[in-house]
Amino acid sequence: METCHPRTPFRRARAVPFAISPHASGYHHTTERRERKGGEKRKREREIMGAEERQNGQGGCIAIRSFPPPSISRCTIGGSSTTTSDDATCGSPRWIGKSLSCVCIKRKGNYERICMTLTPLQNERLQRLKQRMKVYFDPSRRDHQEALKALWHATYPDQELEGLISDQWKAMGWQGRDPSTDFRGAGFISLENLLFFAKTFSTSFQRLLNKQGGKRATWEYPFAVAGVNITFMIMQMLDLQSTKPRTFVRAIFVQMLSEDEWAFDLLYCVAFVVLDKQWLEKNASYMDFNEVLRSTRVQLERELLLDDVMRIEDMPSYSNLS
Repeated sequence: METCHPRTPFRRARAVPFAISPHASGYHHTTERRERKGGEKRKREREIMGAEERQNGQGGCIAIRSFPPPSISRCTIGGSSTTTSDDATCGSPRWIGKSLSCVCIKRKGNYERICMTLTPLQNERLQRLKQRMKVYFDPSRRDHQEALKALWHATYPDQELEGLISDQWKAMGWQGRDPSTDFRGAGFISLENLLFFAKTFSTSFQRLLNKQGGKRATWEYPFAVAGVNITFMIMQMLDLQSTKPRTFVRAIFVQMLSEDEWAFDLLYCVAFVVLDKQWLEKNASYMDFNEVLRSTRVQLERELLLDDVMRIEDMPSYSNLS
């Protein structure tokens, strides 16, 4: 039986070897000693458990060397292995440290190495995506104005837009007459995401916009503003702005950029249909939006970590797009 769950999202955290009741005799004294010696104890435990897991063929592997492209390679634990004891440490994902360049996760019965040292293509696409995420919406920029107009025409092809500031925008789910004020949270990429959704999956876009299907609340979530919040949620979930990878979800997503440069936009579309589905299942109303958004993130993470999901298109919820 495996001693860890290598497919579970992780963040580096201090490992607690055991717990003690605060009511036990000598609790404070014991706690003080443990804190003083905790670092050395955890280090010894990692070495012991890592050696045991390598010997028994258990656990996921975490490589500590840089590897040349391709950034995904196969390794096995226990039998013949493509890594040596110098290449990898086995154990719980919570032990991942700043010096690690690769992680190994179990997919389809094999251990797949996902490296933090990116290929040139991955790095190029990741940097381009990061740059998109840094761009604020600027209502004075001509290209931003044109993108906003394009969103209107993709959403309401038979209605003429009266102006960039108009009561018409409220029908799409913006908070006021000027939609530019709602982009502050996620920037220009949130407008790009909405436009991508409208053009790529127009049927699903219109269905969600018009709140078709299911038992709807009297006070529904505002479509456009919800879209901005979804963009921001995905940015947080993927943690792309950090200098060091801290989650399996991020590592897996970066691999997906090798398959499709528009993986972020596709994930956004999946997230929107997941949110609407969760909304209906929970019989949610306006005040429940943040809770539904959180459960949407959990669902996305769960699907991204499935064994057979190698691309956004492999996610189960992708099939709900049309």
